[in-house]
Amino acid sequence: MTETENYLKGMHILAVDDEADILESIEDVLDESRVDRASSYAEASKKIKQTEYDLAILDIMGVDGLRLLEEAVERGIPSVMLTAHGLSQETLEISVSKGALSYIPKDAMAHMDDFLNEMFAQINKGDSPWKLVFKRLGGFFVKAFGPKWDGEGQEFWDEMERRHRKSKGYVSKS
Repeated sequence: MTETENYLKGMHILAVDDEADILESIEDVLDESRVDRASSYAEASKKIKQTEYDLAILDIMGVDGLRLLEEAVERGIPSVMLTAHGLSQETLEISVSKGALSYIPKDAMAHMDDFLNEMFAQINKGDSPWKLVFKRLGGFFVKAFGPKWDGEGQEFWDEMERRHRKSKGYVSKS
């Protein structure tokens, strides 16, 4: 990790996925944070309702991640979506409109700590985290959506910014 502020140090994070090895990997990568695990919708929903978290990492498939996203955002928990195969333009749009801060592909989990720190730095500067997502993960989106996935330029970015501002998004707890 670079010599920037470590936003993850001491954070209380909820990681939700139906695969035990993914949860273990998240916990290993985010070793400076306190990570609670949940492997089902019911378990995660209960934890969201009973515990204050600084961040939720929600798998889209297998645990009803979009429904958990609604619950987490309603409780003021910043949330990112974790995906391997569940990404489509529709789920991207739904996630943004429901308040997700980012997508993290499962094949990029080894660098999740760097990405999340950079995301929180972006947010703390007042910028939308989605520009960072698309900058760092552009190849992932090209693979998922094709070479013109980001539209024809500024109009696409304006719409993403509008959706982010409209969503509940990230609210600083300080």
